[in-house]
Amino acid sequence: MLLTVEGAATRLEGPLLFLRRTLDVGLHDAVDVRGPDGRSRLGRIAAIDEQFMTIEVLESTAGLSLEATVVRFQGEPLSFGLGPGILGRVFNGVGQVIDGGPPVAVHRKAPIEGLPLNPVARALPRDFIETGISTLDLMNSLVRGQKLPLFSGGGLPHDRLAMEIAGHARLRGEASDDFVIVFAGIGVPYDSAEYFRRCLEQGGALERTALFLNLASDSSTQRLLTPRYALSAAEYLAFACGKHVLVILTDMTNYCEALREVSSSKGEIPSRKGFPGYMYSDLATLFERAGCLRGSPGTLTQLSILTMPADDIGHPIPDLTGYITEGQIVLSRDLDRRGIYPPVNVLPSLSRLMKDGTGGRYTHPDHPALASQLYAAYARAAQARVLASVVGEEGLADTDRRYLRFGTAFEQTLVSQAEARTLDQSMALGWGLLAGLPHGELTRLSDAQIAAHLAAPT
Repeated sequence: MLLTVEGAATRLEGPLLFLRRTLDVGLHDAVDVRGPDGRSRLGRIAAIDEQFMTIEVLESTAGLSLEATVVRFQGEPLSFGLGPGILGRVFNGVGQVIDGGPPVAVHRKAPIEGLPLNPVARALPRDFIETGISTLDLMNSLVRGQKLPLFSGGGLPHDRLAMEIAGHARLRGEASDDFVIVFAGIGVPYDSAEYFRRCLEQGGALERTALFLNLASDSSTQRLLTPRYALSAAEYLAFACGKHVLVILTDMTNYCEALREVSSSKGEIPSRKGFPGYMYSDLATLFERAGCLRGSPGTLTQLSILTMPADDIGHPIPDLTGYITEGQIVLSRDLDRRGIYPPVNVLPSLSRLMKDGTGGRYTHPDHPALASQLYAAYARAAQARVLASVVGEEGLADTDRRYLRFGTAFEQTLVSQAEARTLDQSMALGWGLLAGLPHGELTRLSDAQIAAHLAAPT
Protein backbone atom coordinates (compact mmCIF):
# COMPACT_ATOMS: atom_id res chain seq x y z
CA MET A 1 0.00 0.00 0.00
CA LEU A 2 1.38 3.39 -1.02
CA LEU A 3 1.50 6.10 1.64
CA THR A 4 2.03 9.80 0.86
CA VAL A 5 3.44 12.52 3.11
CA GLU A 6 3.54 16.25 2.30
CA GLY A 7 5.11 19.08 4.26
CA ALA A 8 7.09 16.84 6.63
CA ALA A 9 10.53 17.78 5.26
CA THR A 10 12.73 19.60 7.78
CA ARG A 11 16.10 19.82 6.07
CA LEU A 12 17.78 19.14 2.73
CA GLU A 13 21.52 18.58 2.74
CA GLY A 14 23.13 17.49 -0.52
CA PRO A 15 21.48 14.22 -1.60
CA LEU A 16 19.88 13.68 1.85
CA LEU A 17 16.31 14.70 2.70
CA PHE A 18 15.37 14.79 6.41
CA LEU A 19 11.70 14.31 7.39
CA ARG A 20 9.64 14.15 10.56
CA ARG A 21 8.52 10.58 11.11
CA THR A 22 4.74 10.34 10.87
CA LEU A 23 4.42 6.78 9.53
CA ASP A 24 5.64 3.29 10.34
CA VAL A 25 8.07 2.51 7.53
CA GLY A 26 11.00 0.14 7.06
CA LEU A 27 14.70 0.80 6.68
CA HIS A 28 15.85 0.79 3.01
CA ASP A 29 12.24 1.03 1.75
CA ALA A 30 11.92 2.68 -1.64
CA VAL A 31 10.34 6.13 -1.90
CA ASP A 32 9.26 8.49 -4.64
CA VAL A 33 10.19 12.15 -4.06
CA ARG A 34 8.38 14.90 -5.98
CA GLY A 35 9.12 18.62 -5.80
CA PRO A 36 7.34 21.71 -7.11
CA ASP A 37 8.65 20.91 -10.59
CA GLY A 38 6.56 17.72 -10.64
CA ARG A 39 9.55 15.50 -11.46
CA SER A 40 9.74 12.12 -9.76
CA ARG A 41 13.01 11.17 -8.05
CA LEU A 42 13.86 7.71 -6.77
CA GLY A 43 15.07 7.41 -3.18
CA ARG A 44 15.29 5.07 -0.21
CA ILE A 45 15.09 5.35 3.56
CA ALA A 46 18.65 5.41 4.90
CA ALA A 47 18.05 5.96 8.63
CA ILE A 48 15.12 6.00 11.07
CA ASP A 49 14.63 6.96 14.71
CA GLU A 50 11.55 7.68 16.78
CA GLN A 51 11.12 11.23 15.51
CA PHE A 52 12.91 11.59 12.17
CA MET A 53 13.88 9.68 9.06
CA THR A 54 16.61 10.27 6.48
CA ILE A 55 16.00 9.66 2.78
CA GLU A 56 18.78 9.19 0.25
CA VAL A 57 17.65 10.85 -2.97
CA LEU A 58 19.26 8.98 -5.84
CA GLU A 59 18.88 11.75 -8.41
CA SER A 60 19.52 15.50 -8.44
CA THR A 61 17.82 17.39 -5.61
CA ALA A 62 17.78 20.64 -7.60
CA GLY A 63 14.26 22.07 -7.64
CA LEU A 64 13.14 20.57 -4.33
CA SER A 65 11.72 22.79 -1.57
CA LEU A 66 10.90 21.79 1.99
CA GLU A 67 7.30 23.06 1.94
CA ALA A 68 6.18 21.58 -1.40
CA THR A 69 8.08 18.27 -1.39
CA VAL A 70 5.83 15.21 -1.52
CA VAL A 71 7.20 11.81 -0.50
CA ARG A 72 5.42 8.60 -1.48
CA PHE A 73 6.49 5.46 0.36
CA GLN A 74 6.47 2.23 -1.66
CA GLY A 75 6.28 -0.08 1.34
CA GLU A 76 9.03 -2.40 0.08
CA PRO A 77 12.83 -2.27 -0.43
CA LEU A 78 14.39 -1.16 -3.70
CA SER A 79 14.28 -4.01 -6.20
CA PHE A 80 15.60 -4.71 -9.68
CA GLY A 81 13.49 -6.20 -12.48
CA LEU A 82 15.57 -9.01 -14.00
CA GLY A 83 15.44 -11.34 -16.96
CA PRO A 84 17.83 -13.11 -19.37
CA GLY A 85 17.63 -10.02 -21.58
CA ILE A 86 19.92 -8.04 -19.27
CA LEU A 87 22.91 -9.48 -21.17
CA GLY A 88 24.09 -7.16 -23.91
CA ARG A 89 22.44 -4.16 -22.27
CA VAL A 90 23.84 -0.97 -20.69
CA PHE A 91 22.35 0.40 -17.45
CA ASN A 92 22.97 3.43 -15.30
CA GLY A 93 23.87 3.14 -11.62
CA VAL A 94 20.29 2.38 -10.51
CA GLY A 95 19.42 -0.24 -13.11
CA GLN A 96 17.75 1.97 -15.72
CA VAL A 97 18.45 1.14 -19.39
CA ILE A 98 20.56 3.84 -21.07
CA ASP A 99 21.51 2.20 -24.38
CA GLY A 100 18.44 3.46 -26.27
CA GLY A 101 16.90 -0.01 -26.50
CA PRO A 102 13.55 -1.26 -25.16
CA PRO A 103 13.02 -2.08 -21.47
CA VAL A 104 14.21 -5.46 -20.27
CA ALA A 105 11.48 -8.14 -20.10
CA VAL A 106 11.15 -8.81 -16.37
CA HIS A 107 11.00 -12.44 -15.23
CA ARG A 108 11.46 -11.69 -11.53
CA LYS A 109 12.14 -8.80 -9.18
CA ALA A 110 14.97 -9.12 -6.68
CA PRO A 111 15.83 -6.84 -3.72
CA ILE A 112 19.12 -5.10 -4.42
CA GLU A 113 20.46 -5.85 -0.93
CA GLY A 114 20.44 -9.55 -1.79
CA LEU A 115 18.88 -12.37 0.19
CA PRO A 116 20.28 -13.94 3.37
CA LEU A 117 22.41 -16.95 2.48
CA ASN A 118 22.77 -19.94 4.76
CA PRO A 119 26.54 -20.52 5.18
CA VAL A 120 25.89 -24.28 5.16
CA ALA A 121 24.54 -23.93 1.61
CA ARG A 122 27.86 -22.63 0.35
CA ALA A 123 30.16 -24.92 -1.61
CA LEU A 124 33.94 -24.58 -1.72
CA PRO A 125 35.06 -22.55 -4.77
CA ARG A 126 36.66 -24.83 -7.34
CA ASP A 127 37.93 -24.76 -10.92
CA PHE A 128 39.80 -22.16 -12.88
CA ILE A 129 38.92 -19.00 -14.79
CA GLU A 130 41.41 -18.14 -17.52
CA THR A 131 41.82 -14.36 -17.79
CA GLY A 132 44.49 -14.21 -20.50
CA ILE A 133 46.90 -12.47 -18.07
CA SER A 134 49.94 -14.65 -17.30
CA THR A 135 50.63 -13.24 -13.84
CA LEU A 136 47.06 -14.12 -12.84
CA ASP A 137 46.55 -17.41 -14.65
CA LEU A 138 49.96 -18.89 -13.87
CA MET A 139 50.97 -17.26 -10.58
CA ASN A 140 47.74 -16.12 -8.85
CA SER A 141 44.92 -18.10 -10.43
CA LEU A 142 41.34 -16.86 -10.21
CA VAL A 143 38.95 -19.60 -9.05
CA ARG A 144 35.21 -19.79 -9.72
CA GLY A 145 33.35 -18.42 -6.71
CA GLN A 146 36.35 -16.46 -5.41
CA LYS A 147 36.47 -12.77 -4.48
CA LEU A 148 39.85 -11.39 -5.54
CA PRO A 149 40.62 -7.64 -5.43
CA LEU A 150 43.10 -5.77 -7.59
CA PHE A 151 45.03 -3.04 -5.73
CA SER A 152 46.07 -0.27 -8.09
CA GLY A 153 47.13 3.37 -7.82
CA GLY A 154 46.20 6.63 -9.44
CA GLY A 155 47.36 6.75 -13.06
CA LEU A 156 48.11 3.02 -13.33
CA PRO A 157 46.46 1.13 -16.21
CA HIS A 158 43.82 -0.75 -14.21
CA ASP A 159 41.03 0.32 -16.59
CA ARG A 160 42.86 -1.18 -19.53
CA LEU A 161 43.57 -4.35 -17.55
CA ALA A 162 39.91 -4.64 -16.53
CA MET A 163 38.82 -4.37 -20.16
CA GLU A 164 41.29 -7.02 -21.29
CA ILE A 165 40.11 -9.40 -18.58
CA ALA A 166 36.47 -8.76 -19.50
CA GLY A 167 37.24 -9.38 -23.17
CA HIS A 168 39.37 -12.51 -22.81
CA ALA A 169 38.21 -14.25 -19.61
CA ARG A 170 36.85 -17.73 -20.27
CA LEU A 171 36.33 -21.16 -18.80
CA ARG A 172 38.33 -24.15 -19.89
CA GLY A 173 36.14 -27.05 -20.96
CA GLU A 174 32.51 -27.75 -21.66
CA ALA A 175 30.98 -24.94 -19.57
CA SER A 176 32.55 -22.15 -21.63
CA ASP A 177 29.20 -21.18 -23.24
CA ASP A 178 27.72 -20.49 -19.81
CA PHE A 179 30.31 -17.85 -18.89
CA VAL A 180 29.09 -14.23 -18.68
CA ILE A 181 30.35 -10.88 -17.36
CA VAL A 182 28.73 -8.25 -15.15
CA PHE A 183 30.80 -5.06 -15.31
CA ALA A 184 30.14 -2.06 -13.06
CA GLY A 185 31.91 1.28 -13.40
CA ILE A 186 31.45 3.17 -10.10
CA GLY A 187 31.95 6.93 -10.08
CA VAL A 188 33.90 6.89 -13.35
CA PRO A 189 34.47 9.93 -15.61
CA TYR A 190 32.44 10.14 -18.80
CA ASP A 191 35.44 9.32 -21.02
CA SER A 192 36.18 6.18 -18.97
CA ALA A 193 32.55 5.08 -19.25
CA GLU A 194 32.66 5.49 -23.02
CA TYR A 195 35.98 3.62 -23.10
CA PHE A 196 34.39 0.67 -21.27
CA ARG A 197 31.39 0.62 -23.57
CA ARG A 198 33.48 0.97 -26.75
CA CYS A 199 35.97 -1.74 -25.79
CA LEU A 200 33.24 -4.24 -24.98
CA GLU A 201 31.40 -3.48 -28.23
CA GLN A 202 34.47 -3.64 -30.45
CA GLY A 203 35.78 -6.78 -28.76
CA GLY A 204 32.46 -8.58 -29.16
CA ALA A 205 32.14 -9.11 -25.40
CA LEU A 206 29.14 -6.82 -24.85
CA GLU A 207 26.67 -9.50 -25.96
CA ARG A 208 27.67 -11.64 -22.95
CA THR A 209 27.97 -8.66 -20.58
CA ALA A 210 25.59 -6.64 -18.43
CA LEU A 211 27.22 -3.21 -18.18
CA PHE A 212 26.43 -0.76 -15.35
CA LEU A 213 27.83 2.78 -15.57
CA ASN A 214 27.68 5.21 -12.67
CA LEU A 215 29.27 8.52 -13.66
CA ALA A 216 31.32 10.81 -11.46
CA SER A 217 28.65 13.48 -12.02
CA ASP A 218 25.93 11.26 -10.50
CA SER A 219 24.97 11.65 -6.85
CA SER A 220 27.02 9.95 -4.15
CA THR A 221 23.92 8.13 -2.91
CA GLN A 222 23.48 6.56 -6.33
CA ARG A 223 27.11 5.44 -6.21
CA LEU A 224 26.34 3.38 -3.11
CA LEU A 225 23.68 1.40 -4.98
CA THR A 226 25.52 0.69 -8.25
CA PRO A 227 27.40 -2.40 -7.01
CA ARG A 228 24.21 -3.67 -5.38
CA TYR A 229 22.27 -3.48 -8.65
CA ALA A 230 25.16 -5.15 -10.48
CA LEU A 231 25.44 -7.95 -7.91
CA SER A 232 21.67 -8.52 -7.99
CA ALA A 233 21.96 -9.04 -11.74
CA ALA A 234 24.90 -11.37 -11.20
CA GLU A 235 23.05 -13.42 -8.56
CA TYR A 236 20.12 -13.83 -10.92
CA LEU A 237 22.35 -14.99 -13.78
CA ALA A 238 24.34 -17.34 -11.52
CA PHE A 239 21.74 -18.90 -9.26
CA ALA A 240 18.55 -18.60 -11.33
CA CYS A 241 19.97 -19.06 -14.85
CA GLY A 242 22.88 -21.38 -13.98
CA LYS A 243 25.57 -19.15 -15.51
CA HIS A 244 29.17 -18.79 -14.37
CA VAL A 245 29.40 -15.04 -13.72
CA LEU A 246 32.50 -12.88 -13.37
CA VAL A 247 31.69 -9.54 -11.73
CA ILE A 248 34.21 -6.73 -12.29
CA LEU A 249 33.72 -3.71 -10.00
CA THR A 250 35.78 -0.57 -10.59
CA ASP A 251 36.54 1.61 -8.69
CA MET A 252 35.67 0.54 -5.12
CA THR A 253 37.63 3.53 -3.78
CA ASN A 254 34.97 5.79 -5.32
CA TYR A 255 32.33 3.71 -3.52
CA CYS A 256 34.11 4.14 -0.16
CA GLU A 257 34.55 7.88 -0.71
CA ALA A 258 30.80 8.15 -1.36
CA LEU A 259 30.14 6.14 1.80
CA ARG A 260 32.25 8.63 3.77
CA GLU A 261 30.47 11.61 2.20
CA VAL A 262 26.98 10.28 2.96
CA SER A 263 27.99 9.23 6.48
CA SER A 264 29.31 12.73 7.15
CA SER A 265 26.08 14.29 5.86
CA LYS A 266 24.13 12.11 8.31
CA GLY A 267 26.26 13.44 11.15
CA GLU A 268 27.72 10.06 12.05
CA ILE A 269 30.90 9.84 14.12
CA PRO A 270 33.88 9.15 11.80
CA SER A 271 36.54 6.52 12.28
CA ARG A 272 39.95 6.09 10.56
CA LYS A 273 40.65 8.89 8.06
CA GLY A 274 37.04 10.04 8.29
CA PHE A 275 35.49 6.82 7.03
CA PRO A 276 32.53 5.42 8.99
CA GLY A 277 33.26 2.73 11.54
CA TYR A 278 30.89 0.34 9.76
CA MET A 279 32.78 0.45 6.45
CA TYR A 280 34.14 -3.07 7.05
CA SER A 281 30.68 -4.59 7.45
CA ASP A 282 29.32 -2.51 4.56
CA LEU A 283 32.05 -3.79 2.21
CA ALA A 284 31.41 -7.32 3.48
CA THR A 285 27.76 -7.09 2.37
CA LEU A 286 29.10 -6.64 -1.18
CA PHE A 287 32.09 -8.98 -1.28
CA GLU A 288 30.34 -11.87 0.48
CA ARG A 289 27.76 -12.07 -2.30
CA ALA A 290 30.35 -14.02 -4.30
CA GLY A 291 30.50 -17.78 -4.05
CA CYS A 292 29.01 -21.14 -5.02
CA LEU A 293 25.80 -22.75 -3.76
CA ARG A 294 25.27 -26.46 -3.28
CA GLY A 295 22.86 -27.76 -5.89
CA SER A 296 23.26 -24.73 -8.16
CA PRO A 297 25.27 -25.15 -11.37
CA GLY A 298 26.14 -21.45 -11.50
CA THR A 299 28.89 -19.55 -9.69
CA LEU A 300 29.54 -15.88 -8.88
CA THR A 301 33.15 -14.66 -8.95
CA GLN A 302 34.23 -11.12 -8.05
CA LEU A 303 37.22 -9.16 -9.30
CA SER A 304 37.01 -5.77 -7.58
CA ILE A 305 39.45 -2.99 -8.47
CA LEU A 306 40.43 -0.20 -6.10
CA THR A 307 43.00 2.60 -6.29
CA MET A 308 45.08 2.90 -3.14
CA PRO A 309 45.27 6.56 -2.02
CA ALA A 310 48.93 7.64 -2.19
CA ASP A 311 49.80 4.02 -3.10
CA ASP A 312 49.34 3.16 0.58
CA ILE A 313 48.39 -0.49 0.97
CA GLY A 314 47.79 0.18 4.68
CA HIS A 315 45.04 2.73 3.91
CA PRO A 316 41.66 1.72 5.40
CA ILE A 317 40.14 0.86 2.00
CA PRO A 318 42.70 -1.77 0.83
CA ASP A 319 43.34 -2.81 4.43
CA LEU A 320 39.71 -3.72 5.15
CA THR A 321 39.24 -5.18 1.67
CA GLY A 322 42.16 -7.53 2.22
CA TYR A 323 40.57 -8.86 5.43
CA ILE A 324 37.33 -9.77 3.63
CA THR A 325 38.60 -11.12 0.32
CA GLU A 326 40.73 -14.13 -0.60
CA GLY A 327 44.01 -12.53 -1.62
CA GLN A 328 45.00 -9.52 -3.69
CA ILE A 329 46.64 -8.61 -7.00
CA VAL A 330 48.97 -5.61 -6.60
CA LEU A 331 50.02 -3.29 -9.43
CA SER A 332 53.50 -1.73 -9.27
CA ARG A 333 54.25 1.89 -10.15
CA ASP A 334 57.92 0.99 -10.61
CA LEU A 335 57.10 -1.64 -13.25
CA ASP A 336 54.74 0.79 -14.97
CA ARG A 337 57.49 3.44 -15.16
CA ARG A 338 59.75 0.86 -16.81
CA GLY A 339 57.15 0.27 -19.52
CA ILE A 340 56.08 -3.19 -18.35
CA TYR A 341 52.40 -3.94 -18.95
CA PRO A 342 50.48 -5.19 -17.08
CA PRO A 343 52.58 -3.94 -14.14
CA VAL A 344 51.61 -6.75 -11.74
CA ASN A 345 53.93 -7.02 -8.75
CA VAL A 346 54.07 -10.77 -8.24
CA LEU A 347 55.70 -10.88 -4.80
CA PRO A 348 53.00 -9.14 -2.71
CA SER A 349 50.21 -10.64 -4.84
CA LEU A 350 48.34 -13.68 -3.59
CA SER A 351 45.39 -15.88 -4.51
CA ARG A 352 44.46 -17.85 -1.40
CA LEU A 353 42.15 -20.23 -3.28
CA MET A 354 44.59 -21.01 -6.10
CA LYS A 355 45.42 -24.39 -4.58
CA ASP A 356 41.73 -25.40 -4.75
CA GLY A 357 41.23 -24.56 -8.43
CA THR A 358 44.46 -25.63 -10.11
CA GLY A 359 46.36 -28.87 -10.66
CA GLY A 360 45.67 -32.00 -12.63
CA ARG A 361 41.89 -31.98 -12.30
CA TYR A 362 41.48 -28.35 -13.32
CA THR A 363 44.51 -27.04 -15.20
CA HIS A 364 47.73 -29.11 -15.47
CA PRO A 365 49.37 -31.49 -12.97
CA ASP A 366 52.59 -29.44 -12.99
CA HIS A 367 50.93 -26.02 -12.73
CA PRO A 368 51.15 -25.56 -8.91
CA ALA A 369 54.80 -26.66 -8.73
CA LEU A 370 55.79 -24.43 -11.66
CA ALA A 371 54.08 -21.40 -10.09
CA SER A 372 55.76 -22.07 -6.74
CA GLN A 373 59.20 -22.41 -8.35
CA LEU A 374 58.79 -19.24 -10.40
CA TYR A 375 57.74 -17.32 -7.29
CA ALA A 376 60.72 -18.61 -5.30
CA ALA A 377 63.15 -17.81 -8.11
CA TYR A 378 61.78 -14.29 -8.57
CA ALA A 379 62.03 -13.66 -4.81
CA ARG A 380 65.68 -14.78 -4.95
CA ALA A 381 66.22 -12.44 -7.91
CA ALA A 382 64.86 -9.54 -5.83
CA GLN A 383 67.40 -10.37 -3.12
CA ALA A 384 70.18 -10.50 -5.72
CA ARG A 385 69.21 -7.01 -6.92
CA VAL A 386 69.52 -5.63 -3.42
CA LEU A 387 72.93 -7.27 -3.04
CA ALA A 388 74.06 -5.98 -6.46
CA SER A 389 73.11 -2.44 -5.45
CA VAL A 390 75.63 -2.74 -2.63
CA VAL A 391 78.57 -4.69 -4.06
CA GLY A 392 77.91 -4.30 -7.81
CA GLU A 393 77.01 -7.05 -10.26
CA GLU A 394 80.69 -7.97 -10.69
CA GLY A 395 80.91 -8.81 -7.00
CA LEU A 396 78.12 -11.36 -7.15
CA ALA A 397 78.57 -15.11 -7.31
CA ASP A 398 77.76 -16.80 -10.61
CA THR A 399 74.47 -18.19 -9.25
CA ASP A 400 73.36 -14.75 -8.09
CA ARG A 401 74.16 -13.29 -11.51
CA ARG A 402 71.97 -15.98 -13.07
CA TYR A 403 69.12 -15.01 -10.75
CA LEU A 404 69.67 -11.38 -11.67
CA ARG A 405 69.26 -12.23 -15.37
CA PHE A 406 66.27 -14.43 -14.51
CA GLY A 407 64.51 -11.52 -12.74
CA THR A 408 64.92 -9.22 -15.73
CA ALA A 409 63.77 -11.91 -18.18
CA PHE A 410 60.82 -12.79 -15.94
CA GLU A 411 59.54 -9.20 -15.98
CA GLN A 412 60.17 -8.60 -19.68
CA THR A 413 58.97 -11.99 -20.94
CA LEU A 414 56.31 -13.35 -18.59
CA VAL A 415 54.95 -10.32 -16.70
CA SER A 416 54.95 -8.05 -19.75
CA GLN A 417 52.57 -9.07 -22.53
CA ALA A 418 51.16 -7.31 -25.54
CA GLU A 419 48.24 -9.71 -26.10
CA ALA A 420 46.25 -12.31 -24.22
CA ARG A 421 47.86 -15.71 -23.57
CA THR A 422 46.41 -19.10 -22.82
CA LEU A 423 47.53 -20.92 -19.70
CA ASP A 424 49.52 -23.36 -21.84
CA GLN A 425 51.43 -20.48 -23.44
CA SER A 426 52.14 -18.96 -20.02
CA MET A 427 53.39 -22.28 -18.69
CA ALA A 428 55.68 -22.71 -21.71
CA LEU A 429 57.21 -19.30 -21.00
CA GLY A 430 57.69 -20.24 -17.35
CA TRP A 431 59.54 -23.48 -18.18
CA GLY A 432 61.72 -21.56 -20.63
CA LEU A 433 62.71 -19.05 -17.94
CA LEU A 434 63.60 -21.77 -15.43
CA ALA A 435 65.86 -23.46 -18.00
CA GLY A 436 68.41 -20.69 -17.42
CA LEU A 437 68.88 -21.61 -13.74
CA PRO A 438 71.00 -24.47 -12.33
CA HIS A 439 68.83 -27.54 -11.83
CA GLY A 440 70.12 -27.88 -8.28
CA GLU A 441 68.39 -24.58 -7.44
CA LEU A 442 64.96 -25.81 -8.54
CA THR A 443 63.96 -27.25 -5.19
CA ARG A 444 60.20 -26.79 -5.73
CA LEU A 445 60.22 -29.19 -8.72
CA SER A 446 60.48 -32.96 -8.70
CA ASP A 447 63.18 -34.80 -10.66
CA ALA A 448 60.47 -36.07 -13.00
CA GLN A 449 59.21 -32.55 -13.70
CA ILE A 450 62.74 -31.30 -14.36
CA ALA A 451 63.42 -34.20 -16.72
CA ALA A 452 60.11 -33.72 -18.54
CA HIS A 453 60.21 -29.96 -19.07
CA LEU A 454 63.82 -28.78 -18.83
CA ALA A 455 66.75 -29.66 -21.02
CA ALA A 456 69.92 -31.07 -19.46
CA PRO A 457 72.15 -28.27 -18.09
CA THR A 458 74.91 -27.06 -20.37
